[in-house]
Amino acid sequence: MRNISDIIEEYLKQILDSAGKDAIDIKRSELADRFQCVPSQINYVIKTRFTVEKGYIVESKRGGGGYIRIIRIKHQDWADLIDDIMAMIQPSCSQQAAYDVMERLLEEELVTEREARIMLSAIERETLAFQLPLRDEIRARIMTSMLTTLKYLNK
Repeated sequence: MRNISDIIEEYLKQILDSAGKDAIDIKRSELADRFQCVPSQINYVIKTRFTVEKGYIVESKRGGGGYIRIIRIKHQDWADLIDDIMAMIQPSCSQQAAYDVMERLLEEELVTEREARIMLSAIERETLAFQLPLRDEIRARIMTSMLTTLKYLNK
């Protein structure tokens, strides 16, 4: 069974897709009313599900006429996307950021579900049994190596 965060995320992504645009403006209070939840639930979804690692930029304007703008980052080609991801994960990368990157690679159809699972198994904290911050630095190096390979194999 899906939770409310999954439902809100899916709704926002559907709006982005159906609008045919790369950005939408929403009002947090209106969205909270629609899903009969507290506004902080909307904040949580936007903070955790619409991150740069997942390919989104979020802007907000506070006040009476305030809104939250969700912008989908579009790249001209997959090589630029991979370069941007590699820059983003250096010099260290948390496990959550790595999961977010893999989710984005799946959405962009640069990797298959199987490839993503294999890549994630190589960089999860149980595999990289080192203390922080070394673990996050090693994860970033491994991911950079995998992404570099992916970039040149896709040519």
